[in-house]
Amino acid sequence: MKLQFSISELSSYLDEIFPQVVDQYRIVELQPGFARVAQNVKTDYLRPGGTVSGPAIFALIDIGMYILLLAHVGKEPLAVTTNCSIDFLRKPNANEEIIADCKLIKLGNTLVFGEVAIKQSVREDLLARSSITYFRPIVTD
Repeated sequence: MKLQFSISELSSYLDEIFPQVVDQYRIVELQPGFARVAQNVKTDYLRPGGTVSGPAIFALIDIGMYILLLAHVGKEPLAVTTNCSIDFLRKPNANEEIIADCKLIKLGNTLVFGEVAIKQSVREDLLARSSITYFRPIVTD
């Protein structure tokens, strides 16, 4: 698998096509078949009990895998999540960023499969784990 973007190129492209997420996520590492993406925890992401909400963790999983997909297919912005399963394992610390380690399992012409591990540091135990599937619609002009 060959990458189509560097981290800076992909960050710029993402800002262009997905302005809703500008400054919410940071691409930390990008390798063939792997991306590490970080999310700063904002007060908007917290739920009662002082933990990060499930929807905020899902958003990190989803954008992390989308970033990994774009890194491999290039300028093909139309890809949609068709399935996502998340196991929440531990309560995140609300004062630290959350990291998504995204792994590409299969990059097909129409379906893309991945796994995402959520942690607060590279060495810590899992906070959540996910399997996620994307659909790549065939776009004709």
